[in-house]
Amino acid sequence: MMPERDLQYLSELAAQLRVDSVRAAAEAGSGHPTSSMSAADLMAVLFACHLRYDFDHPDNPANDHLIFSKGHASPLLYSLYKAAGAIDDQELVTFRKRSSRLEGHPTPRLPWVDVATGSLGQGLAVGVGVAMAGRLERLPYRVWVLCGDSELAEGSIWEAAEHAGCEGLANLTVIVDVNRLGQRGPTRHGWDTGAYARRFGAFGWHTIEIDGHDPGQIDFALSDACNTRRRPTVILAKTRKGEGVLEVENREGAHGKPLKDPDKALEELGGPRDVRVEVHKPDDAPAPYRFETRPMSLPTYEVGDKVATRTAFGDALAALGAAREDVVVLDGEVADSTKAEAFAKEFPERFFEMYIAEQQLVAAAVGLQVRGWRPYAATFAAFLTRAYDFIRMAGVSRASIRLVGSHAGVSIGEDGPSQMGLEDMAMMRAVYGSTVLYPCDANQAAALTVEMADIEGVSYLRTTRGNTPVIYQPGERFPVGGSRVLRHSHNDRATILAAGVTVHEALAAADELRDAGIPVGVIDLYSVKPVDTSAVVEAATTTGNLITVEDHRLEGGLADAVMDAVSELGPRVVKLAVTGLPGSATPEEQLALARIDRHAIAEAVKRLL
Repeated sequence: MMPERDLQYLSELAAQLRVDSVRAAAEAGSGHPTSSMSAADLMAVLFACHLRYDFDHPDNPANDHLIFSKGHASPLLYSLYKAAGAIDDQELVTFRKRSSRLEGHPTPRLPWVDVATGSLGQGLAVGVGVAMAGRLERLPYRVWVLCGDSELAEGSIWEAAEHAGCEGLANLTVIVDVNRLGQRGPTRHGWDTGAYARRFGAFGWHTIEIDGHDPGQIDFALSDACNTRRRPTVILAKTRKGEGVLEVENREGAHGKPLKDPDKALEELGGPRDVRVEVHKPDDAPAPYRFETRPMSLPTYEVGDKVATRTAFGDALAALGAAREDVVVLDGEVADSTKAEAFAKEFPERFFEMYIAEQQLVAAAVGLQVRGWRPYAATFAAFLTRAYDFIRMAGVSRASIRLVGSHAGVSIGEDGPSQMGLEDMAMMRAVYGSTVLYPCDANQAAALTVEMADIEGVSYLRTTRGNTPVIYQPGERFPVGGSRVLRHSHNDRATILAAGVTVHEALAAADELRDAGIPVGVIDLYSVKPVDTSAVVEAATTTGNLITVEDHRLEGGLADAVMDAVSELGPRVVKLAVTGLPGSATPEEQLALARIDRHAIAEAVKRLL
């Protein structure tokens, strides 16, 4: 039984968190104070009694991790930081103001925030990745995730719940603020915590149902979670939205708005306080476990051989894993197709099978990189679209993850359009701070796989299913932002710009045109973002005629990268890309039907000239 003095302290701390949440939103004129008020007791007990965190050293590897999946409750998080002495009251009231670190939803602009949240349904999935890292590092830290009940309607929550349950991630605890009300009205299950408990329980979780405003019950539940072995814990806390202020408590229509009469609300809550919480620092822990390394022996391929770039990716990934103990690989249950299985055979402890759950695949990569690992997550290019919101938020988090999409374009052949990644380059180019790479041969693919290890932000490697000729010598380097001029003369009348599988079509077209007395240049734009602007501009100014050709949709891919580089120069640009809806056919037939094969390229050049 918790002593009365401690219960009184926790109640005072929770009241202060509510007061400061109301004040911050009132100063900003916007925000989500009522969503913060419902979870105040939960977080007061966590910070005062169970969280282990050194705010002076956020990079301490023994620190616990707290993820606010309900990122709209950011006033509560910032109020907690104030109570812990990490920020002062002056900064608290800069909430949502220009240049403030206290953004509307949390981002890693604050050193104590691991990932950006606010797109609901993501925090638990990322927390699974952080918990996986703890197991990999042999460290005792815990991962705490605060969820709202509304976001439990998201499918990504249940991808995460199943993975955590199957893996027995006992270092993961989810606290669900079941306040019954969503944005437009009641949630699906209201205060029926049993409905959620049955769902989590079916995935193998330890479930606890409590009154989320009773500090004693909260403390017991958090202690129980810490003492639970071999399975994760979910604490389902029944709360009241807007708790403590009659005007908004458990009332619809108050979501996402500052209180109409904040002064009255502050008086009702007992007024401002200066309660401090001494968050316990973690005990001394051993250094994170690290794996042995050996010199890298990158695979090499002979010029003229035919090798799929996906095969070279797998071989290079295994070689990289030997030299870099921080590289980990995640698979969407297609490792035999992406060829990531080469890494799995060599380094099974650093290979994670995420199954066909692409949202959890990307989220786990984001969680692993929080702890300094260098994740490569691989699946078919087409299926990364399922996880695009997670990829977008990884960009907001400034997370460094490496995504690899195989089976790109119509060149996969008979499988048909459901398996063809045709939108992936556009999708990845649009992500903040992203890098997009598209190799055309095995040696280039191997080199770019290694190059990706040190790229910051979201990077994407597009690989091809079928075998393509090796045109580059082993050991050549391909820096990000570069290109390769493969055909060039002073008499060139046009320049063909290609990447990946269409590089080979462009070379064949150039040979056909040369024999017809029409010299043209060919540039391999393997770095689609950042594109080699200087090479593209030079081609535009010397020949004045550009032909872009890509195994991708017309919108947002290679052609648009080229246009972004030369739009002010005004060259004539012909874009060859996939415009129709493909069916089943051989790879050669697909390229011809899409009008991106060598004959279509040659015809386009002739029309242009």
